Amino acid sequence: MQGTVDGFSYGLVTPVVAFIMACLGGALGLRCTTRSLRHRDTFKAGWLALGATSIGTGIWTMHFIAMMGFSVQQAPISYDRPITFASLGVAVLMVGIGIFIVGYRGATALTLVTGGTITGLGVATMHYLGMAGMRLHGRIEYDTLTVALSVVIAVVAATAALWAAVSVHGFLASLGASLVMGGAVSGMHYTAMAAVSVHIQGAETPTGTGDTATTLLLPMLIGPAVFLILAAVVVMFDPLLVMGDPDWQRPAAQSVHRPGVPAPRHVPSYGEPANWSARPAGRAARRSVSRGGHRSQDW
Repeated sequence: MQGTVDGFSYGLVTPVVAFIMACLGGALGLRCTTRSLRHRDTFKAGWLALGATSIGTGIWTMHFIAMMGFSVQQAPISYDRPITFASLGVAVLMVGIGIFIVGYRGATALTLVTGGTITGLGVATMHYLGMAGMRLHGRIEYDTLTVALSVVIAVVAATAALWAAVSVHGFLASLGASLVMGGAVSGMHYTAMAAVSVHIQGAETPTGTGDTATTLLLPMLIGPAVFLILAAVVVMFDPLLVMGDPDWQRPAAQSVHRPGVPAPRHVPSYGEPANWSARPAGRAARRSVSRGGHRSQDW
């Protein structure tokens, strides 16, 4: 028997909240990735990891908030907890691989395509692994072409997001990019759900164990939502991360340095980060004083 599927049981509530969570995770992830690319310091890996975790957590939270509105009229739905949370690990891991490729290999066309493909496949894998954790007295089937379309949307959206992280400057531009990313992720989700059909097996109520969508909501919101809030606090208290590289936070000698240009592309001279050029200049100054009280640039 064909099951009656409803993806909007709570109306627009679940799609809107899911979209907001996807935008929040995307905004935090993009800003963290931008921070790591602009400033090659010892915290580069930490910023990339925070960005990957923010994007992965936002996408995963978006998925299961949207799934709160998914129901099958003839069969109650439950969720397998280990598989459900394993999908979160997959999302963070594969998004992290894509972000680290771009972060350490540079923002070339090849790295953007490679990182975007891996990240997009991670998003799609998270979605379908989460769907595999559903338990109901029936069989879930997918339309192959619609599934392929959802994967393409995920890959294109992830590639565009990585491009935005390395190309978009300024808070408002980044906000717009996060809105586009949230819309693309939501579009991927509902495209994938359009591929779903359910065949009910008998009329019995399922006796398998698992958490219902309602009981899954509390841990889903407490854990990932708290993390996203904490990540947002990190962003709020880092002006470099929110607004770029302001002039008032740079030494006078670096006032003409263009924000966003990776430091390794400069020679150790005028415009180099202070922690690279200050010490050699100091040693040269001390040597020149010992030679007669006047300066000589021997470095």
